[in-house]
Amino acid sequence: MSLMRRLARPLIAAAFVDQGVQLARRAPAHADAWSPLVERVRSPLGLGDTPTATVVRADGAAMAVSALLFGLGRLPRLSAAVMAASLAPAALSEHAFWKADGVDERKRQRTLLLKDLGLVGAALVSAVDTDGKPGLSWRSRRAAKDAGRAGRAAGKLARREARHAARTADRSVRLAGHRVGDKIGV
Repeated sequence: MSLMRRLARPLIAAAFVDQGVQLARRAPAHADAWSPLVERVRSPLGLGDTPTATVVRADGAAMAVSALLFGLGRLPRLSAAVMAASLAPAALSEHAFWKADGVDERKRQRTLLLKDLGLVGAALVSAVDTDGKPGLSWRSRRAAKDAGRAGRAAGKLARREARHAARTADRSVRLAGHRVGDKIGV
């Protein structure tokens, strides 16, 4: 892992750990802000009558745990994707600046929303970071190219061997013909 990644991962993770712990610890205080979002996704996610505070607590726990894993360099791509997926609804629920009263509060909420969206962006970039190793798409294209190259080489070898076998068979037939002719006196 490069020095830059060793520095950046814990710095990115720190904000997620803090926010995740705060959400998990103070879930009932955040439930009112989250209720419109939870009501929209309750049916598609099969939440039934799960209390909104429980959903907030689960989201905070997922955010904190995935951030810890990310900061430690364990499953960095998966944990970064979970971090992004858990912060996005939190940011939209907590910082709905369009609902804020007063110009100063609206500016503060907009700034906080943009900060959280920037963290989501950092997590998304981290989710696709291959740590200098080739990604799956490159590996699959490379495997297809190598397989095509191997197939062409095998075809070329097969044609060469077939020509060699034909020449050998032709020589054997001529030689056998000469031997038969010598035996019968032709």
